[in-house]
Amino acid sequence: MPIALTIPARINILGNPSDGNEGDFATISAAVNLYAGAIVESSPTILLRILQSRPKDSSHLPAILDQLEYSPAQIPLPYDGRLDLIKAAFNRLYQYSSELREKVRWQGLSISFWSQVPRQSGLGGSSLFVLLTLGCLREFYDLDRNIHNDYILSELTQRAESLELHITCGFADRYVPLFGGIAYLDYRGKLHHHPIGEEPLVTFERLDPWVRRFPIVAVSTGIQRDSGDVHGRMRPRYLEEHQHWINQGGCTPPMVLFMQSAWKTAWRGKIALLSQDLETFGQLMNENHLLVDQMMQYCGFQDGAGWANNLLIETALKNGALGAKLTGAGSGGSVFALTHPGEERQVIRAWKKTVKEADLTSAYIYQPKIARQGLAVQHRD
Repeated sequence: MPIALTIPARINILGNPSDGNEGDFATISAAVNLYAGAIVESSPTILLRILQSRPKDSSHLPAILDQLEYSPAQIPLPYDGRLDLIKAAFNRLYQYSSELREKVRWQGLSISFWSQVPRQSGLGGSSLFVLLTLGCLREFYDLDRNIHNDYILSELTQRAESLELHITCGFADRYVPLFGGIAYLDYRGKLHHHPIGEEPLVTFERLDPWVRRFPIVAVSTGIQRDSGDVHGRMRPRYLEEHQHWINQGGCTPPMVLFMQSAWKTAWRGKIALLSQDLETFGQLMNENHLLVDQMMQYCGFQDGAGWANNLLIETALKNGALGAKLTGAGSGGSVFALTHPGEERQVIRAWKKTVKEADLTSAYIYQPKIARQGLAVQHRD
């Protein structure tokens, strides 16, 4: 019986601007209605496929963009630059779960993936493939839900990327799509990314039951960048300054000050959001983006958060947005803006003009909605 899974992308709204440094602070993040998905079914081998588009049903699959096939004897699956995120998820869960190691010996599976999330758009799209792989394995092999709960799958996603593929990353992209909604995520105790069970799990606090309105618009610049490259420069600098400060004392170093200030925007933003004070929330978004821009300049990025991001943010604010900031690592990625209810089209019109004038030919403007459900599973006849 085929099993279909879908999972939403995410935006980081307020708080810590770098996944790699989320250990001491917090974010407000949200799942949004751009999706990736997978269909998993029985197979004599381990078959992994990337589809050109979302399938209408499991019996009529769209064109296959890439495909790899392995026998269970080849686990851990080899990394060769093709579908490595998917293989990393498989390998990490195989290492973690004795139940999976036993069951995969007797039954193979086929997983066909698709995504409508623009590549390297700052929406957490790469992590969705890892989360989907873990979700498919849990569903297909009916793995113990207590041992393989959503918190553990989120943590395994971070380890799959960081330990298997050496991608500098944190936790927001790995929790929010799985759980859904708008949430305040607390990462205290996770600065050094210790093994699972040797540090706290993320505290994931849903806020959307109290949020009546959250009118946002977004634009993906179309400028591609690898978030790991950005975090890979920022996280080592943060850790170095933080450790020197802990050991030697003295004035709080710049990177720690940036992060402390970003954390304040998150906890203050939580208060504003719960009281539906969108004006204050927008001001905190602007403060948060200024911190990101300054921090990236401090870390050697000449145009800070990225010339295109800064241009689109300026455009949004000049056209009535309450606040605007990037989501993702910066340089490329996406920008989103908070507006007064009913004024979303005004920002969209201004962005259309700006992307044309700036020759951002691959830009994608859209009006996201909060995806209140995270990972969804459907068993098909």
